[in-house]
Order: sequence, then structure tokens, then C-alpha cells
Amino acid sequence: MAVETELKFRVPGRNLKALANSKIAGGKIGERSESDLVSTYFDTGKHKLKRHGLSLRVRQDGAKHIQTVKSANAPQFGRGEWETEIKDSAPDVGKADGTPLEAFASKRLRRKLKPIFKTKVHRITVPVRTKRSEIELAIDHGSIIAGHRSSPIEELELELKSGNFVDLFRVAKAIERKSEAELDLRSKAERGYDLAGGKDHQVVFAEAIELESDMTAAEACRAIARSPVRHFSGNADAVRNGDPEGIHQMRVGLRRLRAAISLFSKLLSSAGTEKIKAELKWLTGELAPARELDVFVKENVEPATRDVLLRRGGQEIKQEFSQKRDQAFARARKAVNSEHFRMLLIDTLQWIEARQTISTDRGSIPIGRFAADVLHRRIRKVRKDGRDLDKMSPPARHQLRIRVKKIRYAVEFFGTLFPSKREQKQLARLSTHLKKVQDALGSLNDFVAHRQMATDAALKAPRQHPRALAFASGVVLGREDQAVRPLVKIAAKEVRGLPAF
Repeated sequence: MAVETELKFRVPGRNLKALANSKIAGGKIGERSESDLVSTYFDTGKHKLKRHGLSLRVRQDGAKHIQTVKSANAPQFGRGEWETEIKDSAPDVGKADGTPLEAFASKRLRRKLKPIFKTKVHRITVPVRTKRSEIELAIDHGSIIAGHRSSPIEELELELKSGNFVDLFRVAKAIERKSEAELDLRSKAERGYDLAGGKDHQVVFAEAIELESDMTAAEACRAIARSPVRHFSGNADAVRNGDPEGIHQMRVGLRRLRAAISLFSKLLSSAGTEKIKAELKWLTGELAPARELDVFVKENVEPATRDVLLRRGGQEIKQEFSQKRDQAFARARKAVNSEHFRMLLIDTLQWIEARQTISTDRGSIPIGRFAADVLHRRIRKVRKDGRDLDKMSPPARHQLRIRVKKIRYAVEFFGTLFPSKREQKQLARLSTHLKKVQDALGSLNDFVAHRQMATDAALKAPRQHPRALAFASGVVLGREDQAVRPLVKIAAKEVRGLPAF
């Protein structure tokens, strides 16, 4: 087995070809080669291989046919890859020995395998040599084809053939500055499956995280951290398209990563971690107004416009906040189109993989013991602080909500480490209570934010309709205010009922 240690980027077409002839900072360019590659990806009708984290590809390169099995989402940096030459364009499961496909290889599988999609690319390959490392730069231009659907391929891959992965990231940053290359953590196989299912450019949701019981805390930390990076980076196009759910999911991905940093904080070095936390906070801040205004308009302003008693005031407040929402969406779009965002992706992945990010001594703790301790301590702290929830100020309630949310993420991250029926029931019960607390406190937090927005709008209303706008704002706030006390009671009750772990 070979392990591909690689970074893949999508690059604007206008900059793609120029890369093959450009100088790469800190690297010596070798002789380039070119080839035309046609690859067909096979699976069953129900995508059995994909469901087990595998891809099966047959690539035609000249007169040769190369069968490749890949582990799609390996827990380590890079992916397992097994290659063998076969006779023709049909996959040969008889040559799956020693690969993850071996467990599924049978005559029945052979009969069920069929082409799902194919890729056609013109590839330019350029070796890049630094003092310590050999890196292969592959520039692909072509398309993914699934039935009548197709999607362009304009990307480059940097593969570390030998040497230090720090050089891989250094070359990546030089290329980003030169070509506006954006790190893309989706493989061609993932894009192909999405295209075949008619889901190209869709909103990306959190993927399941499966930890092994024999992992150390350091290994688990990296496996967990990679998931939210895939989550938030995968929604960049949805944000560019102005999809409200895409903005929400990017924020969720960012929160998941920030929660993981908090949960593993005792293992992490301070210097590099603080920089990453600041960068994640920046992007979260650029997205926040769009999400908050979208929720406010849909859940509060639009219902007010349907109230016959409000008449002009309802329409005026809708116009006011719809304009603000459009501006906030433009701000989010600008953020993900920036060099700041592109460099954040590279820096974050490098931080996750860097050896010095995690303390060697503390990182060697078995993950099961680490996870149980984290859950126990954090639940006990929330139960203690939540006793006085009804007396808390809005900022204090907000901080409690953040701590509750981190426990929910911890349950999600660590769930596979507790496989017994008793443990799974305990986690399910805990998750139910946490969700009710989070939902109640989230609604209270929204109320505080909405009150500020509506008050600002009323105070800054144009002269021609200040009373109408102020009246409509008051009605919106009055409706929310009726729900405050019941929500506090719900949150307090659920906090008291949190089961120990």
C-alpha cells in the first residue's frame, strides 16, 4: 500500500496553464510531462463501496489499464492507495488481495459492479524539488461525466513524494499567492458521486466521525479536527451562491472545529493554536450577520408583514431588514472569495497536521479515558452553573449555552468510543437533554440580538415613517418577549435533569 500525502486545489481556469511554466518559491522545477487520462469509477447500484469509504477506479493511460483502490476518508493525513495493472477496462476484483476491497471481493460483487461516472483530464506533471523534499505538481484540466451531467475539472494536486510535509505546505502557499488556488478537500470521486446523484454544488453537512478505541488522544484529535474543516470548507460555493443554509452550515463547521480545540485544549500548544482560533473567529464574524438577519427576517419580520394591523409599518420594517440581509450576504460572499479565506484553509490544515501542535506526553493518553474525563468534568460544571440560570444575565446565559453546545459536540465526536447498549442509551439521553437546553438558550440569545436590531432600526428610521417602523418593531419584540420566561424555565429544568457520565 502507498499513502498519498497530497493537497488538492481548485484554480481559476485563467491561471491554471500558467502554473506549469511558473517558478515555485523555494523549489527547483524539473522537466514536465503531459498525458491524457480517462478514469472510470465503479460501484454497485446502491454504492456499497462508497458507503464503506472505498473507491474503485480503472484508469486508461495509453495502452495500459491501472486499477486503483482508495480508502476515501482515512483517519490519517493522506489516503491509502493500492494500484495494480489489469488486462482491460473492466475491474478485476481477483486482484484485490491485500486491499480493503478484498473483504468485499466476490463473484456477486463482480456481477453488481457498474460504471458510475468517469473523468477525462489532460494532465501536466511537473516535479518540484526543494532542499529537503520531492513534490509532484499535477495540473488537471478536463471534466467529470455522469450520464448526461458534466462538471469541469480545473485543479492542481501537490503530492509529497519524499521529505518533509512542511515543504508541501510552503509550496502550497506560494502557489495560492500566485494563482488564487483554493484548497479543496473533496476528491474527484466525491465530486463524481455527487454529480451522479444530481447533488453537485449542494450544501455540505457534518460527516460522521468514527474513532477507534486503540487511538491515542493525539490521533483522535487530528481525526476529529479534519472533519469540521471538510465541513466548513465544503460550503464555500453555497455561501458564494447566497444559500442561507450554506452560510449556516459553514458556521456550524467553524463552531465544531472551535469546540474540538476547546475540548482538546490541554493537549495543544498555545502559539499556533491561538493564531488559528483568531482566524476561525474572523470568518465566523464575517458570516454571523447574514445568518442572524436571515433568521430575524424569516421568523419575525415576515410574519409581522402579514398582520393587517401593522399595514405600512410591517412593510417598512421588512424593506429595512431585507436590505440589511442582502448587505450581510454580500459581506459573507466577499469573505470566502478573499485571499484571507484561502490562506486560512491552508494554515488550518497545516496546524492540524504539524507535529508540534500536540504535546507528545499528553497526546499519548488513550482516547477512551480522555473522552470519559472530558464528558464527566464538563457535565458536572454545567449542572453546577445552571442552578442559578433564572438569575443569569443574557451574556452569562450565552456563555452557558456555548458550554452546553461543546458538550453536544463532544457526544458527537466521542460517540463510537462507547459502543455498549447501556452507554449508547446514556449518550442518547444526555444528547436529548442537551438539545433542549441549547434550543431554549438559543432562542433567548436570538431574542437579545433581535431586540438590538429592531431597536436600532426604530431609532434610525427615516423621517417619513418613524412611527410606523417603531410600532412594527415593538410588535415584533412584544411577540418574542412573551416566550422569554417559559424558555428560561425549560432550560433550567433540562440542566437539572442532565445525567452524569
